[in-house]
Amino acid sequence: MTNVTFLLFDGFSNMVLSCLLEPLRAVRDQGQADLHWQILSPDNGPACSSSGLSITPDGRTHAPQAGDLLIVLAGYGFRAHAQGDGPAVIRRLSRHAQVVVGADTGAWLLASAELISDHPVTLHWAVLNEFAEAFPQAQLRYERYLKTGRIWSCGGASSALDLMLAFIAERFGPASAFFASTMFLHDAERQQTHGRGPGRLAGKGTAKLRQTVNLMVETMETPLTLKALADKAGLTVRSLDRLFQAELGMAPGRYYQLMRLSHARDLAASTEFDLREIALRCGYSDASALSKAFSRAFGHPIRKSRGNRPR
Repeated sequence: MTNVTFLLFDGFSNMVLSCLLEPLRAVRDQGQADLHWQILSPDNGPACSSSGLSITPDGRTHAPQAGDLLIVLAGYGFRAHAQGDGPAVIRRLSRHAQVVVGADTGAWLLASAELISDHPVTLHWAVLNEFAEAFPQAQLRYERYLKTGRIWSCGGASSALDLMLAFIAERFGPASAFFASTMFLHDAERQQTHGRGPGRLAGKGTAKLRQTVNLMVETMETPLTLKALADKAGLTVRSLDRLFQAELGMAPGRYYQLMRLSHARDLAASTEFDLREIALRCGYSDASALSKAFSRAFGHPIRKSRGNRPR
């Protein structure tokens, strides 16, 4: 089980929160991970974002739960938060977390809580110089995100997304990071140039892996045989299998199937297509074949995904 706690300070960015939280939801919804999170605020009241949206916490800071990540998210108003009860709350919660993350201007509050003395940190680019003046002993780094020991940190939304995808790849595997990243960027060109989708898959053979995964994406409605995939990638079937096993920990056929079934789940949750139409769009001959494959893979019928539609 993986437990994540978000500590939101007034003035936080909705976009940064989404980039941290939504990839976790994507991994959980794959049905492959026992993953939970809770939202807290320093005073146990609603936390108001920079755009005026309020989020009601679902836990209280005086009764913290042990967890894997404590994510401290601050945006505007971080100077005032550093002078209030926030640092004490962070110290108390940090005792129950394996890793503490400072997101956006969160590292400023981690410094105020005296948690970063032995750890390099980064934060939002707009306050880097001011941070260096306020905390001259801090090991400030001008990087997108840092995962060093128990203290992690990142800047704005895009770097928060990169950090979370790195965490997902480390904890749940590169395949899960790939699926999570495709939620945010579906355009094929941008997937490649921005290092998401297939671009998240790093290691030996990455170019061939990207090429093959892109072929899988392009042919979901009319799936190719493994022989045809291997031929188009300039590989033997055996080499293709070794490549996927080494990079993703699963056979190429299994990965291809999960990609198609994940797309089917998205269509079931977000469109009015009937199961026959969804089946055809995902390379299955009929609704029955899709339903059987989906239930085997995820442990519940695809019709259940209808209940996950946004209201």
